[in-house]
Amino acid sequence: MKKENEDSNRRDFLKLGLLAGSATLAGIGMKKTVFAGTDTAATGEMVKVVTADGKVEMVDSSKVAHPSEEKLAQFNVREGVPGKKFIMVIDLARCANARKCIEGCQTMHGKLAPIEYIKVKRMQDSDLGAPYWFPQTCYQCDNPPCTKVCPVDATFKRSDGIVGIDSDRCIGCKFCMAACPYSARTFNFGRPEQMAYAEKHAEDKDKCCATKSDTEGTVSKCDFCPESSAKGILPTCVSECPNGTIFFGDELEDAVTNGEETFRLSELLKKRAGYRQFEELGTKPRVYYLPPVERNFPFEEATEVHNKEE
Repeated sequence: MKKENEDSNRRDFLKLGLLAGSATLAGIGMKKTVFAGTDTAATGEMVKVVTADGKVEMVDSSKVAHPSEEKLAQFNVREGVPGKKFIMVIDLARCANARKCIEGCQTMHGKLAPIEYIKVKRMQDSDLGAPYWFPQTCYQCDNPPCTKVCPVDATFKRSDGIVGIDSDRCIGCKFCMAACPYSARTFNFGRPEQMAYAEKHAEDKDKCCATKSDTEGTVSKCDFCPESSAKGILPTCVSECPNGTIFFGDELEDAVTNGEETFRLSELLKKRAGYRQFEELGTKPRVYYLPPVERNFPFEEATEVHNKEE
């Protein structure tokens, strides 16, 4: 009965797309609000909320509950690593679509196919040009549209450059998914096999991730493995790549590495004509690409392989 009540409350909350208080209407970040349940006694005090379709309505304050500050501060997810600005560089000349970056990321984050935080796409710039493989992660944009549309302040920009998601606040409205021009986010539908796989790999996920990323009905994405990065450990997508395709580092230190080679970031981008995807959008991604010239491998079509639960 308790589970049914919780599910009912969540459905009611999603129906409203609840944003409590006039502070939200003024653009001020609010703490997470949850629907308080139908058996809560009315207080007679009316507060403003914004529905999912953008309408302002008045509801009794008893319908809005606030989790404890202790719970919200449990992971300190909004704080970045002091003095760091994490950045990534992907050398397209080195990618052979070995999929090790994807498999390592899935294991580290406790994800099972078809969920992939890293997507390797087949690209071809012109009819006469040769195709190449294009790994795509969340770009941790410095001007992220996803954070601007979230109605409950569940996704945010950290001081170290990472765009994070607080699954305890996320209501699964998918506004951030619609706003992201790179389709970097995924929705957690709560598939039984996924939940079992996530539980099995929970220990690995705890090494890299500051927040839960497998809560049913919430959104998740690549997060640059913040726990690992804070300890100076390379994200698994970097360390697992057999070809040294992905470089990771600190923009403030002007250095990036793939674990074996280290380059001065500014010189690498200038010499190799580094660029960012869809620069014209003004999102300011923190992932740069090096053009696929003088390639290390001939292009081969992909053989679709996904990790499976063992």
